[in-house]
Amino acid sequence: MSDTQTTSRMPALYLSHGAPPLADDPLWPGQLAAWAADLPRPEAVLMVSAHWEDAPLAIGATRTVPLVYDFWGFDQRYYQVRYRAPGAPGLAARVRALVKGAQDVPDRGLDHGAYVPLVEMYPDADVPVLQISLPTLDPAGLYEIGRKLAPLRDEGVLIIGSGFFTHNLRGLDPGLGVDQAPGWSKEFDAWGAEALAAHDVDGLIDFLHKSPAGRLAHPRTEHFAPLFVTLGAAADELDTQRSTIDGFWMGLSKRSLQVG
Repeated sequence: MSDTQTTSRMPALYLSHGAPPLADDPLWPGQLAAWAADLPRPEAVLMVSAHWEDAPLAIGATRTVPLVYDFWGFDQRYYQVRYRAPGAPGLAARVRALVKGAQDVPDRGLDHGAYVPLVEMYPDADVPVLQISLPTLDPAGLYEIGRKLAPLRDEGVLIIGSGFFTHNLRGLDPGLGVDQAPGWSKEFDAWGAEALAAHDVDGLIDFLHKSPAGRLAHPRTEHFAPLFVTLGAAADELDTQRSTIDGFWMGLSKRSLQVG
């Protein structure tokens, strides 16, 4: 991890976060760690996870509280993970100023869409973290929220949308390798990569109609939704967009990207 102080605008990220067993994958944790090491060190992380929907926009705990183990049926050791990152009350105040009507949910800890990748990216838990909710699944609405949050990037805040580039749990297959996936997952991933490279925000916003296999890739759209906060937060720099992680995990696309 770089010790360089933040002196310029932070990028905005969208990452595919994986389930708790991500920590056991031979490849993915190292990819996340290397990505974080290449980033300027943030003053704080603002996390938007697919696993928290609440309207109006909700602001989570600004102090260290227990994690939210929002998954079932896993080995007990996954429920013993701890991530005691500092809270970010100053960042919460800035979010309230930028997004009118935001509500506080002071006892809401980080869910696995937040802490699972952060454990790999900032394992010392020494970067303040604030999680906010998805107040809607409407892509255009989330894009506008991202635009409102964009000034935070000039204040050293790393904005991360955490979802999964394809997410159909009925298609999950632990027997598949990193380059193996069902046709619908590969088709959507390829389409999404092309749309991002072309800066086709309108097409991405209308992904359920414009993409191949959109409704198979996302039977429910909450895991694609955080992408639009990321794109809105970096709307003036979409030409810098690049995929930092690609490939598949149990058949799902783990494509992750950086803008700025």
